[in-house]
Amino acid sequence: MGKPTGFIEHLREAPSEIAPQDRIRNWDEFHLPMPEENLRDQGARCMDCGTPFCHTGSLIGGMASGCPVNNLIPEWNDLIYRGLWREALDRLHKTNNFPEFTGRVCPAPCEGSCVLGITNPPVTIKNIEYSIIERGWEEGWIKPQPPAKRTGKKVAVVGSGPAGLAAADQLNKAGHTVTVYERANRPGGLLTYGIPNMKLDKNDIVKRRLDILRAEGITFTCNTEIGKDISHEKLLNDFDSVILCTGSTRPRDLPIEGRSLNGINFAMEFLTANTQAVLDGKPGNDYISAAGKDVVIIGGGDTGTDCVATSVRHGCKSVTQLEIMPKPPEARSPANPWPEWPKIYRLDYGQEEAKSLFGEDPRGYVTTATQFEDDGNGNVAAVHTVEVNWERDVETGRYTPLHVPGSEKRVPAQQVLLAMGFLGPEQPLLDSFGLERTERSNVKAEHEEYTTNKPGVFAAGDCRRGQSLIVWAINEGRGVARECDRYLMGSSELP
Repeated sequence: MGKPTGFIEHLREAPSEIAPQDRIRNWDEFHLPMPEENLRDQGARCMDCGTPFCHTGSLIGGMASGCPVNNLIPEWNDLIYRGLWREALDRLHKTNNFPEFTGRVCPAPCEGSCVLGITNPPVTIKNIEYSIIERGWEEGWIKPQPPAKRTGKKVAVVGSGPAGLAAADQLNKAGHTVTVYERANRPGGLLTYGIPNMKLDKNDIVKRRLDILRAEGITFTCNTEIGKDISHEKLLNDFDSVILCTGSTRPRDLPIEGRSLNGINFAMEFLTANTQAVLDGKPGNDYISAAGKDVVIIGGGDTGTDCVATSVRHGCKSVTQLEIMPKPPEARSPANPWPEWPKIYRLDYGQEEAKSLFGEDPRGYVTTATQFEDDGNGNVAAVHTVEVNWERDVETGRYTPLHVPGSEKRVPAQQVLLAMGFLGPEQPLLDSFGLERTERSNVKAEHEEYTTNKPGVFAAGDCRRGQSLIVWAINEGRGVARECDRYLMGSSELP
């Protein structure tokens, strides 16, 4: 602990951002770097608690509490306060393969469980993590480090999202020859096509890490879907082990009247085609434009926020976001104590941008859609909504949303985006391998073991645990690499 009185002397200071009205003119990242002196002050706020919860990585109340990759947060906070940036980078890389990704898009459950947060605003852990890794890139400290020798074992990783990349990185470090298969035209999975460019730049941030992984010996094979372009039998024959990191990509639908109308799309169709257009420099055939349209987004979370921000950048006429859950409180409720993730009202970047344009938060709470209205030509013209009350069933204890009579509304919409989460991985690939599934259709494999019913076939990330955070994906990628290494070699020194 560098400065015992740091948390008393210094207030929490978040990094500056480009103003909403300016940043919506492009697809660039909008967070501004913080001066080193300010970062050292923020690092000084870390109390180096006797029992830190920030790096515990627990699940409390079904949500992450602390860092799932177990970042050594108090250690690198202290190192930043002392100005020891290279040492801080080494500590950060001990637990996290991709701090440049988590430092940008992770919701920071570490800050939600910061001990200082009990009485004061928590330490700016996420920004310090971001600053450490960016300093490492700027100084040229991050260079390819191929393994000194190869084991002769070959591993196929299916899916190049955060779980797949973490698994590939760790296995390559152990000396195995790793090939990553990706059905899209670029590697990165969720990192490339699931997150908009203004949150995570693809050409600079994602590409530079992929270039390092390639230079270290990992092979990426894109435009290749297992089960179509390559059979699962060939994969099992050509490799000593196979790791499935295909994600949870089946979107939840809304089968109400008018669902088949034109102009109603899943959120990821919208976001993926947009990122493809940004990277290619021109719209593709599947591009969906929100320009000049009244846009209604059904669902919340990060995906809903990304749809709001993307629609605003397209130049939408208006944007409305419907959330079936109640509006969160401004502060923690007694039922949501520390160190649980604070379920409080937040104005995320997309809603902030929409508010700057249209004057208010675009979200409407305790509201659900009941019908999509036809314009007479097969296109959506409006969304009919109704407010709901969440009432508890005495026998089951479950809450059910009941429609509130007289609360019906008609919301104009020429574009509707469904952002209601995901149901699990796509099933044909799992069928071809003959893998057992859980009741939620995920691959059946225990956490910390990752072994399926098929010898030599492992599963990790969202296809195993369901839709989750990027830090859980990295956690599982590292874990499955360790177990795969143990399977191949009889033991493993991977963390």
